[in-house]
Amino acid sequence: MIVLNLMNKNTPILIFGAGSIGERHIRNLWTLGYCNLLLYRQRNLPFRDIGEAEVQVFLDLNETKSLNPEVAFICTPTAQHLEQTIYCVENKMHVFVEKPLSHTLENMDHLKSIVANSNKLLQVGFMMRFHPHILKVKNYIQENIFGELISSTSHWGSYLPDWHPWENYKESYAAKKNLGGGVALTLCHDIDLAIWLAMRPIKNYETNFSYSGELDIETASIADIEINFVDGVNSRIHLNYLANPPIRKYHWEFEHVFIDFNYFDNLLIISSKNDPFENQEYKIEAFDRNQLFLAEVTDFFYKIENISNPVQHSFNSIRESELLISICNGDN
Repeated sequence: MIVLNLMNKNTPILIFGAGSIGERHIRNLWTLGYCNLLLYRQRNLPFRDIGEAEVQVFLDLNETKSLNPEVAFICTPTAQHLEQTIYCVENKMHVFVEKPLSHTLENMDHLKSIVANSNKLLQVGFMMRFHPHILKVKNYIQENIFGELISSTSHWGSYLPDWHPWENYKESYAAKKNLGGGVALTLCHDIDLAIWLAMRPIKNYETNFSYSGELDIETASIADIEINFVDGVNSRIHLNYLANPPIRKYHWEFEHVFIDFNYFDNLLIISSKNDPFENQEYKIEAFDRNQLFLAEVTDFFYKIENISNPVQHSFNSIRESELLISICNGDN
């Protein structure tokens, strides 16, 4: 039997921000048994839903230092991520930061310099890497089960005004440049997946943006991205803030099969091009999206206790983030 060595449940954990994702992490940490939760927030607004969780709330970050938090979860708007990550590493905390790590490459070198001397783990929250269907596709690619990967496409559209009904979407971080918004940065999960699944260096990429008069926001509401990898593998990603009802679909072509994944139907279909492979379908009944968030947090705590070289892992996360941010901003 394999025994997972996980972090002590009494470890002080500092959460930055209590928007929808911050509240989700508070609920999940409590569910996982972590009870020493400290919350730093800039406005002491009523909670919408932290379940039965109990937290100590601080409006002054300096007041948390005496409690010696060992781990931080950064759940603030994107533009605050990097500054808060640097603060936490400097104060000897392991850091789980919600995607993306930043909206620009500014101060990345400073982050690298302090990470190099910290022996702390830095992980960016890409929970889609933990989806059972995505992990299945990852295994097909790693094991070359259906031959080489040839190409991938993804289409993710979601209507921005429906995301947080309790707030004016035009004032949300997703719609504001100064908060690190824009459709590519905000919906960057699919860009990350294309790179993570391809497992090849990128040869070149192109990012194109469009702006919607319907939404009347200052950031791009449509992004079309093409990534060309070495060995001829091609990925195309479409993202938009306009689809109502939402759509989220993935398509991969291999030498011997096509694979389609409809996220909202929880359905993965393998269509054979030729023998000896047969058509297959995999459906997850009553899929709970929150399982992805629980899985990524459990993985983070496991790595804190078990990986031998946290600095190397952290540098990998930073390098992945630098590439992702460049693609999201259309920088070549």
